[in-house]
Amino acid sequence: MRKICSRILVGLTGIVLLCIQVIVPVMAAQVDNDMVYPIASNSISAWPQGPDIFSETAVVMDAETGTVLYDKGMNELRYPASITKIMTALLVLEKCGMDDQVIFTEVCLEDQAPDSSNAGMKVGEVLTVEQCLMVLMLKSANDIATQLAVHTAGSVEAFADMMNIRAQELQCMNTHFVNASGMPDENHYTTAYDMALIFKEAIKNEKFREIIATQEYVLEPTNMNEETRSFRSHHEMVFEGSSFYYEGCFGGKTGGSSISKNTLVSGAVRDGRTLIVVSMRTDIMSIWADHQKLFDYGFQNFQQVEVSGGVVTIPINTETDSLKTEEVGENNSLQYYFETVKVGQGIKEEPTPTEAPVTLEVEITPEKEKSEENQKESFLDNIKYGIYGLLMLNSLAVFLIVISVIKRKKKKRKDD
Repeated sequence: MRKICSRILVGLTGIVLLCIQVIVPVMAAQVDNDMVYPIASNSISAWPQGPDIFSETAVVMDAETGTVLYDKGMNELRYPASITKIMTALLVLEKCGMDDQVIFTEVCLEDQAPDSSNAGMKVGEVLTVEQCLMVLMLKSANDIATQLAVHTAGSVEAFADMMNIRAQELQCMNTHFVNASGMPDENHYTTAYDMALIFKEAIKNEKFREIIATQEYVLEPTNMNEETRSFRSHHEMVFEGSSFYYEGCFGGKTGGSSISKNTLVSGAVRDGRTLIVVSMRTDIMSIWADHQKLFDYGFQNFQQVEVSGGVVTIPINTETDSLKTEEVGENNSLQYYFETVKVGQGIKEEPTPTEAPVTLEVEITPEKEKSEENQKESFLDNIKYGIYGLLMLNSLAVFLIVISVIKRKKKKRKDD
């Protein structure tokens, strides 16, 4: 009986702990709007000083190395509004085919309030996933975000679970989603840093890059709508005629609500480098100027430098020899640091092994063996013939000596 009670107690304890793990991230969230945060990156020794901006929180990140170049309250919780749709688009691109048919149902009508950004979709109307994504990102249509969530996961709640799991996979530590559109909810929050991580992953997808770079999109008539609808990107930094245009900017996503104010995610490429800027909670006229300043700061003060098996992003004129290194995991992986800032990673070089003396082995073929034997025999024959010659010369000498002696004796006898 005690064993049974003990097992029940252990089981209940496990269930309670599991519930705490699920509930705590939501209960612990507290968004402190209107807080003034210092530029934390300016306190790093020898780090380029970043500009003052109007946005409450912001981050500049190198998309290749993940290096944080600028940090103003980047881990502070904020309401994202429609920049949520970056995660929505990423998941749909990962889970659905572009030609899949999305049939709109009554669920989309919930997001068609007068003060809500929506495409005015009708129940029974059919679009492809690709059409939905184009309108989702350019129009920032909440009704399309909700219908895509249902199409992908069966319900908004199930899709939100997918969003949170994907956020954890991307190492987002302070993010929790409850819907696919970014509609205000006290339990729907994120940070500038986490949104940079999500955008960093999204821009790896070629189709996502194509969508956010589109300036205008025309939706042809559908089965429920005879009109042609045109949508223009809300991201002013991609339009050359705009006073907010920034050379190299390839798009991003805007967001805004009464509680979140304006939020913005942008990407830009110059000289082969891709930077991500995220800023949260500021006025609409200030947010574009903030991004222009932050992009200039990132491109003008930092460089990418190759290291063994990788690359780092460091202040201009910094030598890689001055960086600190730390071995991480296995496979000789190295993490590089500028003071306390993680600036990239590479692979530790293995020492070159000392080469052993090379012994040349000559292969002896039958032909070579025969040739060598013939040379030996010829040498021996020469010695033998030489000996015979010497013996013959000696014999001849002896014979001549004997003849000479005999002739002398005969001559002497005649004289006598």
